[in-house]
Amino acid sequence: MKVLLVLAVLAVLAFLKVWFLQPLIYRVLVSAYGLYIRLGSLVNAKARLWVSGRRGQFERMKAHQPPAGKKVIWFHCSSLGEFEQARPVIEETRAAYPNAYIVLTFFSPSGYTVRKDYEMVDAVWYLPLDTPAHAKDFITLIKPDFVVFVKYEFWYFYLKTLSEHKIPVILISAVFRKKQLFFKWYGRLHKSMLRYFTHIFVQHQDSLNLLHKYGFKHAEVAYDTRFDRVAAIAKEPFDEEVFDVFTGDYNVLIAGSTWPDDEKILARAMYKNLVHVNFKLILAPHHIDARSMKKTLKLFKDFTIKYSDIPTLSKEVIQAKRILILDNMGMLSKVYRYGDVNYVGGGLTKGVHNTLEAAVYGKPVIFGPKYKKFLEASDLVKANAALIITSADDLLNRINLMNQFPFVWKGVGDDAAHYVHSHTGGSATIVSYIRSQF
Repeated sequence: MKVLLVLAVLAVLAFLKVWFLQPLIYRVLVSAYGLYIRLGSLVNAKARLWVSGRRGQFERMKAHQPPAGKKVIWFHCSSLGEFEQARPVIEETRAAYPNAYIVLTFFSPSGYTVRKDYEMVDAVWYLPLDTPAHAKDFITLIKPDFVVFVKYEFWYFYLKTLSEHKIPVILISAVFRKKQLFFKWYGRLHKSMLRYFTHIFVQHQDSLNLLHKYGFKHAEVAYDTRFDRVAAIAKEPFDEEVFDVFTGDYNVLIAGSTWPDDEKILARAMYKNLVHVNFKLILAPHHIDARSMKKTLKLFKDFTIKYSDIPTLSKEVIQAKRILILDNMGMLSKVYRYGDVNYVGGGLTKGVHNTLEAAVYGKPVIFGPKYKKFLEASDLVKANAALIITSADDLLNRINLMNQFPFVWKGVGDDAAHYVHSHTGGSATIVSYIRSQF
C-alpha cells in the first residue's frame, strides 16, 4: 500500500514538473524549428523566403504603425488555404468597419507572397516566431483591439500576451478531434491555449461536442467560412468569351487541381469514350511549372490547347479543340460554372482538394477515394452529392449512368448545391460577434 502511495505521489510530482516545464519545452521546440528553417534556407527556396521575409520586419513595422485613434483588427492565417477561410470574414469586417485598420499576417511564404498586396487590408506581415519577446514586440507595434486566428493557429506566447493585455482573440473555422493534444492528460499547455481564446467558432457539431465534453463552453458552430467564399464567387459575374467559344454545344467535364494520377485516368477516359459522346475537357493541373506542364501536354497531346495560347488562336481553331488546359492560377473556382460534371483532383493520391468550389454550381462532383479526412468531401458523399471513382472505367460508368438517367444527373447536382448553401452564413455570425465586442 505504501509503495502504491509513493508511486502515486511521484506520478503527481512528475506531472506537475512536466506541466511547469511545458512552456520552456515549447519555447525550445519553437526555437529549434527556427534554427531548422534557417539551416534549410541554405538549400530550400521556400525556407529562404520564410527567413528573408522576416529579416528586418520589426524596423519596417515601426515605420508603418497603425494611425492613432483607429480601431485595429488583426487577422492571422497560417497559409493561403486558411486565408480563403479568413477572406469572407475580413471582407464583411471591412464593410462593417470601413475606417478600421486591418492587419493580416501569415506564417508561411505561400500565403504571404500571394496576398501581400491584398487590397482589403491595410498591412500584411509575416508572423514572427512565437517567443515571449517577439509576441510582446509584435503586439506592442500593431496595438490590436481585436484578433482573429484561423483554424489550427495555436501560438502559446502570442495568446498568453494577448490575454495578459485583455485583448479579445477568437478562433474561427476550427476543427477538433479527440486525438489532439488539447484532450490528452499531458496536454495542459494546449488546454491553456484554448482558454486564452475569448470565443471559438467551430466547423461542425462534433467539434463543439468535444469542446463541451472537456469543459470549453465558450464555443459555437459557424461552419467553415469557405462556404461563404465559394458562394460569393459563384455569384460574381464571369463572362470569358473563350470558354463559350471552346465549349459550344458540347458537354463539358471540368477537372480541377489534378495530379499525374488523375490526369492518366482523365486521358484514358477522354480518348477511350468521352470524345465520342460529345464531351470536351477543361483541365486545371495542380502544378503548372514548366516541367509539370510538359508532362501534362505529352499526356494530352491530341486536340489540346493551353489557355495562355488563346490570344494567338482563331475562333475556328479553338472550337476544333477538345481539351483546354488552364496554365494559370486563380481562375478555376470561376471556371467550374462551365462544367456539366466537375472532377476534383487529389483523391487518388494525397487527398482530395477543394470540393466546395466545384459543388457550389449545382453540378455532379466526382473525386477519388482518399477523401475521408476532409469533412466537406465526406459530407458530400453522405449527402449523395458526390461520386467516387478509382479508374477511367469508373469515371466513364458514372458519366454514362448520368447520361442515361438525366434525373440522376440533376439530383446529384441539386444535392451538391444544397449542401453548400445550407452551410453559409458563418461569416455573418462571426462578424456579429466582433461587433458585440466594440
